[in-house]
Amino acid sequence: MEGKYSKYFSEKSLWEKIKKFSKEAGEKVIYAVLILFYTMQDKNVSVKAKMGIAAALGYFILPTDAIFDLTPIIGFSDDLGVLLFALSQISQNITAEVKAKARVKLHDWFGKVDLDQLDEIEKTVL
Repeated sequence: MEGKYSKYFSEKSLWEKIKKFSKEAGEKVIYAVLILFYTMQDKNVSVKAKMGIAAALGYFILPTDAIFDLTPIIGFSDDLGVLLFALSQISQNITAEVKAKARVKLHDWFGKVDLDQLDEIEKTVL
């Protein structure tokens, strides 16, 4: 997956995708994306881990993935699966600072967020 999807990752494309589809994707998906993004920025994270993160984020950015992202309700379910898998693979690199940055950014975008959904993501993979 790393080689196939990492080529679709760029920071600009990521922010464009989030800006355009954050409401449709939902808090859980965007929280997972933000945790991966902020973990990738950490200079202490290995290149191999960053390649896996880039692949997962590239999959998220690519609109023609397994389930077309514009499909109502289920369009981002495959993205969430890929993001959760990536999070589980790099969980030892996810710091409290990364989670805090992701929560702050999510709050900036969504306003009031459902903390239970965020906790669900963390309990699942962290």
